Amino acid sequence: MKFSSLIDRVQGEAADAWDLHYLARQARDRNEDVILLSVGDPDFATPEPVVEKALQAMREGDTHYTSISGHESLRECIAERHHARTGQVVSAANVITTSGAQNALFNCSLCLLDAGDEAIVLQPMYVTYEATVQAPGAKLVPVVLDEKNGFRLDHAALEAAVSESTRAIFYASPSNPTGIALNQQELGFIAELARRHDLWIVADEVYTDFVFDGEMHHIASQPAMYEHVITLGSMSKSYAMSGWRLGWAIAPTEMVEAMEKLALCMLYGLPGFVQQASEHALRHCDADVRRMRDIYLQRRDLLFAAFSSMPGLQPLLPDAGMFMLVNVLGTGLSSHEFASELYHATGVSVLDATAFGASAAGYVRVSYTVGEAELTEACRRIGHFVESL
Repeated sequence: MKFSSLIDRVQGEAADAWDLHYLARQARDRNEDVILLSVGDPDFATPEPVVEKALQAMREGDTHYTSISGHESLRECIAERHHARTGQVVSAANVITTSGAQNALFNCSLCLLDAGDEAIVLQPMYVTYEATVQAPGAKLVPVVLDEKNGFRLDHAALEAAVSESTRAIFYASPSNPTGIALNQQELGFIAELARRHDLWIVADEVYTDFVFDGEMHHIASQPAMYEHVITLGSMSKSYAMSGWRLGWAIAPTEMVEAMEKLALCMLYGLPGFVQQASEHALRHCDADVRRMRDIYLQRRDLLFAAFSSMPGLQPLLPDAGMFMLVNVLGTGLSSHEFASELYHATGVSVLDATAFGASAAGYVRVSYTVGEAELTEACRRIGHFVESL
């Protein structure tokens, strides 16, 4: 069979890294004794008032076609929160709702990039960035963040990566997988580059609500960035609504109009009852978000203490999010070998972080989206495994 070359472009080199996770998930579905620490799906239930709002909206008939860009009241709510957090003046006209932040990311790529263009991405990077950038035929240019520098931004490396073909800079802050949140100085440097070279910035901020240490900084707060920045957000992590598939992009109105054209072909609007439930969450459920953040913080500290005491492991303390990178080279195993042998010996699945780029080789990504008892048991098994080496 012959398929479009697009299929090859969207495969990416990281696809195989998920094989072990899929194996573990199948084992769990068979009720085998496995612990999944290889995926970032929140273990919390969606807040009950949000579920009730969706049921009410369905009963009242919000089950038909909706506006391509989303309910205006939801977009107004998202714009208000963005303005309150960043100071950037936006309205509903600057917001488009999407099927999760991943859909927003893909839509942005298709609207911004052409064949021959270059897009800079900070690495380690989330696994879908490679395919997303390559889909329109553009070239991904990784800027490698050095583990010796704590995976912080290298200003010189970023500036050196800019060429005449550079069209955009993509990054996630807080990052998946490192959990690093860019600081004010780092964002200021990126913003200055964007203004000087007339670049787009696609800022993936899906972990904004789960910053543990310090303040969350937004590039949209930088001066004169309205015409350069697209900010992505999502309900998935903050409100434990990953299966509801509600995300958004906040951008200049011209960009939103371009994204609407693609959304018309890809989605034809999102379910109205999901949008009503999402707006209810954004307006009324911040206490639930704070509760989840505090629990994630406790889990982060539990993992960090446990891994720090295990011979051969060097954990990286994340600023935010629900993942921890752990350097495993001290065990004598590569990250791929460690993940594979750990699973087959203990039933605990973690992800070989090489999936996020060569700069993360030697690390595994550990998710703390399971309860404390299960997390403690996972640490016990990992500890025994490391000692057995």
